[in-house]
Amino acid sequence: MFKIGEKVVYPAHGVGEIEAIRSQVISGTEKRFYMLRILDSDMKIMIPVDNVETVGLRRVIDRNMVSQVYKILRQKKIETDQQTWNRRYREYTEKIKTGSILEIAKVLRDLFVLKGDKELSFGERKMLDTARNLLVKELSIARSHSEEKIMEELRHIFTH
Repeated sequence: MFKIGEKVVYPAHGVGEIEAIRSQVISGTEKRFYMLRILDSDMKIMIPVDNVETVGLRRVIDRNMVSQVYKILRQKKIETDQQTWNRRYREYTEKIKTGSILEIAKVLRDLFVLKGDKELSFGERKMLDTARNLLVKELSIARSHSEEKIMEELRHIFTH
């Protein structure tokens, strides 16, 4: 159970805040919903409490997980596969949809490494921005740092 005011991560949308927990009768059955507001967009989402695991709603990562994320980002020696950009794009989309911070970190790292080798497609550039935004927002909350400080750390990792 999440509490009102708690920050949570909704896969592919990012960090949100539980604004309320409401009950509604649907088809004669009372269901409880989390009323979630996504921080970056002010989008509001109703998530059935029973479906939390199915949709992948989870708590913001803890400090132990933060170090794992940074470890993934620092791995520069990755296999740059020779698949087409649209196949890569689909693969990255699936990873982002999982909501796993570690998968999102891999997408960001891979795209940054790829960007050093060749021009990214429009879709890949958008994917890089999406992965970076999802990661920065969650890391800033997990580490209690500003998003600007997290962006600066990422810039440092990717330029050294």
